[in-house]
Amino acid sequence: MAKKKQQSGGTPATVALVNAGTAFTVHAYEHDPSSASYGDEAAQALGVTPDRVFKTLVADVDGELTVAVVPVAGSLDLKALASAVGGKRAAMADPAAAERTTGYVRGGISPLGQRKRLRTVLDDSASAHATICVSAGRRGLEVELSPADLAALTGALLAPIGRVSGTP
Repeated sequence: MAKKKQQSGGTPATVALVNAGTAFTVHAYEHDPSSASYGDEAAQALGVTPDRVFKTLVADVDGELTVAVVPVAGSLDLKALASAVGGKRAAMADPAAAERTTGYVRGGISPLGQRKRLRTVLDDSASAHATICVSAGRRGLEVELSPADLAALTGALLAPIGRVSGTP
């Protein structure tokens, strides 16, 4: 994977990667506004298995906004997220609060380059892959990087917070 040079029109996520000197690849695709799932759309458009494409979700854990990064192939286990950060209760954050705090729009929230750095938890399944894809901060734009680099840049804790689709 080659490091991409920052060009005009970059996002805060790609700027953060360039500034950190991190190796990454940007993948752009034509976003379909009628798509039911941003993550599934990205996986299909990029030809990547859904277990390697991770979605960025913002949850409220005991009154503190927290970022959860989980595979698009599954869902977020809110109890596991709360437990991972030593909290008691977690719920999905208000979308407007998530957008305002991160500086990104829903469907384009990146764990990187957020307006306010939030506590971040990365599902430990990411460790099974050499690289994963996460939002680059805009719908139709993904960034591919190593899970270790993502964790280092976000200060993420790795924990089993994802739930495979179809499991309770």
